Amino acid sequence: MMILIKLGGSVITDKTHYRTFNSEVVGRLCREIKESGKEVVIVHGAGSFGHVLAKEHRINSGFKNESQIPAVAQICYDVRELDSMVVSELITAGIPSISIPTGSCFVMDNRELIFDNSEPIRRFRALGIVPVLFGDVVTDRSLGFAICSGDQIMERLAELFSPEMVVCVSDIDGLYDKNPKTERDAMLYYEVDSTILKEVSTKHNADDVTGGVRAKMEAMLRMCSDKRDCVLVNGNVEGRLLNLLRGESVVCTTAKGGIL
Repeated sequence: MMILIKLGGSVITDKTHYRTFNSEVVGRLCREIKESGKEVVIVHGAGSFGHVLAKEHRINSGFKNESQIPAVAQICYDVRELDSMVVSELITAGIPSISIPTGSCFVMDNRELIFDNSEPIRRFRALGIVPVLFGDVVTDRSLGFAICSGDQIMERLAELFSPEMVVCVSDIDGLYDKNPKTERDAMLYYEVDSTILKEVSTKHNADDVTGGVRAKMEAMLRMCSDKRDCVLVNGNVEGRLLNLLRGESVVCTTAKGGIL
């Protein structure tokens, strides 16, 4: 059985600085994956290699004018450079890996991600080579182009492979009732279902629940089942990913019950 892992952009890059790669953290995470002995498929976020320009030029709004085109090209170049560094760290750690550009397998339609061709992913995995996919700008049948997030890719891959576990590696311990980076009394949820997630989002706005963590938890709830755990874990804490992959108890948030 396989474990589907997402290395979040917040942990593999410094999101506050354009094109800043956290090589030491990524190298350690790759070694932890190798040491676990688990079969994996890996997705990673774009972090500061994608989000900065994408926000500045409103790329997720789709094609609006010609001024966006150079930004789309630059983002695609940048995220491929990031991906090459992630793959390099995986290979250095002893994990045979290969980059699979998102646009070679997926297309979007009004921001909905559609599998156009899963064959490259399936065939490389069958050969024992770890497929590595990443958040990117891809063509959209309705909008011209749109952002394909790592979380969207994770959902499609979970449908394709039915992994035994889904792991999202981030820069925080899990889902909190408040933003743990600004609120000292923030409380960690060790388990989350759709009811708890609604309560959190009602009490606090999206920023308080932390940069995209609520949306990430929604995606995790869609991927979890009675046979599959979906876990949000802090990759900045040494050994935590390794211990989780070994089946040990760690500080994290586990999604339960799915979206009702």
